[in-house]
Amino acid sequence: MSLKKIKENKAFKFLTNSFVLIFIPFLIWMLFFDENSYLVHRKFNQEIKDLESTISFYKIKIAEDKATIKKLGDSLQLERFAREKYLMKKENEDIYIIEFDTIK
Repeated sequence: MSLKKIKENKAFKFLTNSFVLIFIPFLIWMLFFDENSYLVHRKFNQEIKDLESTISFYKIKIAEDKATIKKLGDSLQLERFAREKYLMKKENEDIYIIEFDTIK
């Protein structure tokens, strides 16, 4: 192709337009290199999703704990819970933990 035909080509005219010559590097800069780039926003959106799932997990745990606290209104229930869950004991007691080996 001759130089004249290349200059008359519509794509060449479009790509040599001064606005396009400025816009394309600007677009590349904004998408990949800027501190507010698309990649950074994608990472932040993933962090938001992770934090929201953590929030929902803790809301469920809080509801379970509130239900457990309501159940433990009686002092005997509270003592039983402390013994089973946290291995607490009275002063005069000895606790023996028996673990069974289930591997055959």
